[in-house]
Amino acid sequence: MTHKVFIDGAAGTTGLEIAERLAGRSEFSLITLDDAQRKDTSARREALNEADVAILCLPDEAAIEAVALIDPASGTRVIDASSAHRTTEGWCYGFPELVGSERVATARRVSNPGCYPTGFLALVAPLVRAGLLPADWPYTVNAVSGYSGGGKALIERFEAPGAPAFRAYGYDLKHKHLPEMKAHAGLEHPVIFAPSVVPAYRGMIVEVPLHLGAMANEPQADALRDALGEFYAVSAVVTVHDKQPVGELLLGPDDAPFDGLELFVFGNDGGWNARLVARLDNLGKGASGAAVQNLNLLCGLPETAGLRLLSA
Repeated sequence: MTHKVFIDGAAGTTGLEIAERLAGRSEFSLITLDDAQRKDTSARREALNEADVAILCLPDEAAIEAVALIDPASGTRVIDASSAHRTTEGWCYGFPELVGSERVATARRVSNPGCYPTGFLALVAPLVRAGLLPADWPYTVNAVSGYSGGGKALIERFEAPGAPAFRAYGYDLKHKHLPEMKAHAGLEHPVIFAPSVVPAYRGMIVEVPLHLGAMANEPQADALRDALGEFYAVSAVVTVHDKQPVGELLLGPDDAPFDGLELFVFGNDGGWNARLVARLDNLGKGASGAAVQNLNLLCGLPETAGLRLLSA
């Protein structure tokens, strides 16, 4: 069976990378629009309703408008890569490792997780569920991303002469990822989120520092690592690294695409302090790779088909 897929917003960075991952896969037939049709509402409506699965690679408002163009009778299923529906009732949060692959596979509307939240939630959500970390803790997240996550404008800025060496932002403490992090980790308080960008095209490191000794149950770093290892033991996408001395974690300016997710737990002597760290590709498991993983599930195909899971 061939599944018809329409990528609405196919000319953007995420859309282009999804198309690359689907190229040569006989299970899918891409519905494409030429440049003149991409912003034509009538042409988009026809493509959206013709597709078995529509993948929305659009700004939030445009994604909401696209969903409204779909006739419920058409049977079109949706994967939304924007942040418009990540905490919306009736939408499945498209993080199979956290919500269950079967739940994604049977959903009509799937919202792709954000790139930064993917790292944070992968680290924190299983530990909160297990009772090892408290739901009422004031969590902080320090994260750095490649500049491709900011879209065309930021790509042009970082590839122009005189580009910044480092960009920190989100100082209004109102980043759009905050509701997603709180809701899907089951937290009582919003996190303090400190995002930044470096002159690497792709890649992301998300870190959650923890003063474990100040927590009521005084969890140990080794116990957190063991719990994550058990939680993701059967995952072909998420790797929890064993305890080992690591002096540094790097992002390269020309790293290859990668659709996996690596997790680390570093603790001090005694294990009272910890740094939970996730390393991923913001365009891989943080965007396009996650969309393809969810698409595979919606279409009843092997979950990792077409994914790039060999780390460079």
